[in-house]
Amino acid sequence: MLPILQISADTDIENDYRSHGRQQDEFNKAADEVKQLTTKPSDSDLLELYGYFKQVTVGDCNTARPGMLDMKGKYKWDAWNAHKGMSTKDAEDKYIAKVNELKAK
Repeated sequence: MLPILQISADTDIENDYRSHGRQQDEFNKAADEVKQLTTKPSDSDLLELYGYFKQVTVGDCNTARPGMLDMKGKYKWDAWNAHKGMSTKDAEDKYIAKVNELKAK
């Protein structure tokens, strides 16, 4: 690789790393803020947040769907599994946007 191209590639990688660091900071801030909401979010909002959170922190759903007697577990599993294949960045973006939407209510 030519030296100038190497510098450009290194800069791109460094910028991506910094950008992801800022994104992760925003995600962590949103995760803290959601605990301090003045009004309790609806169950569907909480499940949506849960699905995004698990997709960010774990990735694609990697567990078996809970049995028929575990309704709460099934709802949570479905919320997480609905985001299968979503990138971490997209899940972070959607989580942050949802928290901001809930803060505005």
